[in-house]
Amino acid sequence: MESLHATCVALPTPSGPLGLLLRGGSGSGKSALALRLIDEGGWLVADDQVEILRDGERLKARPPSSLGGMMELRGFGLVEVPHLPEALLGFAVDLVAAEGVERLPEEQTLDLLGAALPLLTLDPEATATPATLRLAARSRASALQPDPAAPAPPETARDEGQRSAAPLLLVTGLSGAGRSTALKSLEDLGWESIDNLPLTLLDGVLGANPQRQPLAVGIDTRTLDFSILLFQRQAERLRADPRIQFSLLFLDCDDGVLQQRYTATRRRHPLALNKPLAEGIAAERALLEPLRLIADQVIDTSDLPPVELRRLLAAKLPSDRAAGMQVFVTSFSYRFGLPREADLVFDMRFLDNPHWEQELRGLNGRDAPVQEYLAADPSYEPFMTGLFGLLEPLLGRYQASGKSYLTIAIGCTGGQHRSVAAAERLAGWLRQQGWATGLTHRELERTAANSSAHRATSLPGSGG
Repeated sequence: MESLHATCVALPTPSGPLGLLLRGGSGSGKSALALRLIDEGGWLVADDQVEILRDGERLKARPPSSLGGMMELRGFGLVEVPHLPEALLGFAVDLVAAEGVERLPEEQTLDLLGAALPLLTLDPEATATPATLRLAARSRASALQPDPAAPAPPETARDEGQRSAAPLLLVTGLSGAGRSTALKSLEDLGWESIDNLPLTLLDGVLGANPQRQPLAVGIDTRTLDFSILLFQRQAERLRADPRIQFSLLFLDCDDGVLQQRYTATRRRHPLALNKPLAEGIAAERALLEPLRLIADQVIDTSDLPPVELRRLLAAKLPSDRAAGMQVFVTSFSYRFGLPREADLVFDMRFLDNPHWEQELRGLNGRDAPVQEYLAADPSYEPFMTGLFGLLEPLLGRYQASGKSYLTIAIGCTGGQHRSVAAAERLAGWLRQQGWATGLTHRELERTAANSSAHRATSLPGSGG
């Protein structure tokens, strides 16, 4: 064993916590940098005095027995911070002022107990230093073999009941894209929903969730301490935390639809207080693009009524995360565009169109006469049989690859007859095969209130 005058902090990595030694004289910034790293999701291993042990080819760090979990804050005294009793060492860092940092330094090592530990030289005051250390920790962790004996971070060890990770969903996106509606829908689906929570308060909310209830948190540009950099850091830290099943949902929407929504509600856009609405929307889109790129799921709400958004969330984000893949079937009209969430699309316009039969025009694909009419088409049954044969092996492969949600869209000219009948038939077959299946008819639901008037005034060729 060797004792060093240094500070050791462990950072989260996909392989588990990895320790780094912070070295420097009194006043070099060790404690300040350590606090920044701990505040962003790390753990203290030892402050001021670090005991180094060799375990085979590994080096491990631990605190003196009397100082575990304690850190001295200048002008304040000893405080307890999130800590680990021991950590595998990944590298050491010498803290020096900016002028002493070489841009392209030669590779350096620190000899400890006969083992060579990689050594970095960084400026503790530089803004990029914490990000550099997190990146270095991930890179170094991938080069080290996992340590099965390493202690788990606080509260991560599974109890005898093998508690599962707590689901956490951050909901963000463009203002006006439906964040509040999504959070209300998630609440109805069994999630605990919180809107506009400052990012710096997120840890406190997670700590107050001992039941590990699914938690959905809404955060956007109106949130008190909103920052793209802080958001990215929080997301990175949460993804590496084994206590949390983290997911990021981004709600998108066309600029034109957003302008219509703001005009209808007469609300002010958060980034258009002193400029035209279109400029505010464009500025927010550019600002949030980095979050869209790291999102686990993106939902475009341009064509989604609230009821369809709720169904989409119910299938994509069930509160029971252990459920298998959800399959969602929707019929639609090509006149109004493809469903944006569709994974697979099938076109029924090759079939005879019931719209041209006067007695069928006022009906839809859920009605028996329309279904009988289509069944008489010699192309209908072979197509449906082929579709079932195509999907049967695909569905299992999709689920095995980790896909939790699949949308199959069936289209025709008007979204009233052929696509509706085929979607009903497909959904019934999927349920018989044991798949959890949702079904909706986009055009029927859009026109449910005035369907009779709409059909009576439709132009020729608008059925289907």
